[in-house]
Amino acid sequence: MATHLARDHEVIAFDVNPERLSLAKLAGVRPAESPAEACAGADVVLIGVRDAAQLERALFGPLGAAEGLAAGAVVILTSTVGRDAAREAAHRLKELQVHLIDAPVSGGPVRAGEGDLLIMVGADPAALAQGRSVLEALASTLTVAGPHVGDGQMLKTVNQLLCGVHTAAAAEALALAHALGLDLDSTLEVLGKGAAASFMLSDRGPRIAQQLTGARPELRSRLDVISKDMGIVAGLAREVKVATPVAGAAGQLFLLGEALGFSAEDDSIIATALHAASPESA
Repeated sequence: MATHLARDHEVIAFDVNPERLSLAKLAGVRPAESPAEACAGADVVLIGVRDAAQLERALFGPLGAAEGLAAGAVVILTSTVGRDAAREAAHRLKELQVHLIDAPVSGGPVRAGEGDLLIMVGADPAALAQGRSVLEALASTLTVAGPHVGDGQMLKTVNQLLCGVHTAAAAEALALAHALGLDLDSTLEVLGKGAAASFMLSDRGPRIAQQLTGARPELRSRLDVISKDMGIVAGLAREVKVATPVAGAAGQLFLLGEALGFSAEDDSIIATALHAASPESA
């Protein structure tokens, strides 16, 4: 997102990973040494983190963004951290006269670099107006879920239910195809042309195939991230008393992957856990 925005905006950025910050610098982004430095004097701030704990540290920890934010600035939260965490952050930022736009994104890193994200927004109309031009630069689809912080998070939670289920289903299907001795490239081509097709199958499928045949694909979506998201799904569903047994099964599969030490791996690796657990390969 930072490198895409740098084409038309002045972007100052901080990342905990020096390698990612170096890549951003090559794309025209000015690096900063802390979130506070990156946010100093900024009109619009984007924050991307893994979970609520990272959001807390990035905003309110030592040298956090809150130390550099000026009154009247707007913070765009692009991450899936859950409704309650977003609302708590918005409440604390409001005390600093800073507005929060709840704007979790979907689409992955490739589409982020092309300005082709789906962004689901929950925000006060005045705050949204202030950040809309930046959001529109990042999104091919910008949907306002509602006027309150948390509305975007709730819609994204529904989105992640389907993403998690579809990823788990793709992993199961290709693990079965592999165990049956089918050519995975041909299988993917056929599945992609019929009723079984899905975005997650087309996106994760080639990486799942690589995992099953012993190759190591590029890390694009960590397993612990989708596992975290499925935990948010389970929590909200329990709160409103909606049964989600299929999502629950998918969530357990990702937890299994974490237990096997795959947390930092691409989530396509979950297919290898399924294959390894089969009697044939035991």
